[in-house]
Amino acid sequence: MFKTEENDGKMLFEDALNMAGFGLYGNMITILCGLIVVAFASIVFSITFIVSTSACELGTTSAQQGLMASGPIIGIIVGGVICGYLADKFGRRQVLLYALISGAIINAFASLSPNWIVLLIFQTIACFCAAGQYSLAMTLVSECVPILMRNKAILSVTSIFLLALGIMAVIAMPVIPLTFSIHVPALGIYWNSWRLLLLVYSLPSLIAAVWLYLMMESPKFMYVKGREQEAIEIIQAIYRINHGKSAEALNIKGLKLEAQSTGPLAPSKDQIKPLFTMPLLKYTFIVTSLFMCQQNAAFTTWLPSIANQFIRVVQTGEGTDKAICGILRDSRDIPVNPDLVPCSLNKMSLVFIMIICVLQSGCNILLILVVNRVGRRNMAIIITVVCGLSGIVTNLVPNAYASAIFFVIFMISILNMGLYTAIAVHIFPTHLRALAVALTLTGGRLVNFAAVQILKLLLEVNCDLGFYLFNSIFTASAIILAFLPDERYLHKKRKEENTEEESFKMLESKLSS
Repeated sequence: MFKTEENDGKMLFEDALNMAGFGLYGNMITILCGLIVVAFASIVFSITFIVSTSACELGTTSAQQGLMASGPIIGIIVGGVICGYLADKFGRRQVLLYALISGAIINAFASLSPNWIVLLIFQTIACFCAAGQYSLAMTLVSECVPILMRNKAILSVTSIFLLALGIMAVIAMPVIPLTFSIHVPALGIYWNSWRLLLLVYSLPSLIAAVWLYLMMESPKFMYVKGREQEAIEIIQAIYRINHGKSAEALNIKGLKLEAQSTGPLAPSKDQIKPLFTMPLLKYTFIVTSLFMCQQNAAFTTWLPSIANQFIRVVQTGEGTDKAICGILRDSRDIPVNPDLVPCSLNKMSLVFIMIICVLQSGCNILLILVVNRVGRRNMAIIITVVCGLSGIVTNLVPNAYASAIFFVIFMISILNMGLYTAIAVHIFPTHLRALAVALTLTGGRLVNFAAVQILKLLLEVNCDLGFYLFNSIFTASAIILAFLPDERYLHKKRKEENTEEESFKMLESKLSS
């Protein structure tokens, strides 16, 4: 039964959203946000495929490739915070539209780069524009679906995001081997397969922008912005789309948030200050620390290169009695096949990437089924310990296939990104949420900027140390997770408080009558 205040007839926002239900609109917004995070990955992770395939034409060194891979992270760091602030001020939908369109256009221009420096600049600007897409997509879906479906919706979007790199690998399979090379004298470049691939990676952003234009703003944002009537109209529209009938049955006279939620949006200084004062300071520090310790993204950046070198050696029949790092060292002595496009990626390595992404997404679907019972915090602790230890063991097993299995298990640790985001969305109030998620993600990206370059160096100089260092830090983050509250207990406590409040009101009503 949904609660309303008898004295003013206003309905709790979450109750109104629950009455709107989860149906066609809920599925559409979930799939759309999934497409948005794929668009985000296509811009941000495109360099992971381009850095290797463009090396021959651009003549990049290992150090320059490290800069090409980590440089765009600066754009993500700066753009993420700005997008988070703008989204809390002007709306999730409007900021996402600008981010999708501008990111796609700049990324398309990057395909015309005459050298690696220009490519780095364009990619950094494109990542700046696209930076807020992931966090805003998560925020948008969380504010448009009922609370009972929120975890599943967020984790569904995360499942799609986990498939993104695999989707990019599938797109790359027919494109990278193309042998055409068209000279463009005006730019002094040769239009070839890696440039075409970069252009293709702009398409998801444009498709998502058109779809988003047809959708509605977050009703919760509209309410906390002080536009209550528009929020009610959006909830009524969601009800009509989900149920296919008039929204008159809702009978929403007004909306209100629970006591612990805040009201209309505050000025910018009041948006930032609460995140760094108690009681939110503790959670800002914890969630930021978790993102900083989760450097699976550094391995994801170099995954095409790692997979390519691993497959090349294994296909020769050698190195099967070695762990991954031993195989990577041996790959430097494998001669280049003259029949292939220079610096192209092995097709089987792209299949390997796709398999990893499918497994990640599949595990995330299983996670959706159990997360409500186990709890987000507890699930994150389990994943951290299991995957972190697997990453450490990866180079202790003298067998290529067993080592690869442990490496794949370690790569599943990326599931924690969705859990951390869901935890942040749950902890921080609406008027701070987009900025809070962006800020905490930014902490992880700051470390990721250095981690990408450090890992690149260690993979060439001391590969084993790279695996031990990164995975030990990640495994230790389970201790930090233990300081977060178990949200199952909080839900139970809040339910008991609401029951007591209703009982008190009923007793008060009887006494007064």
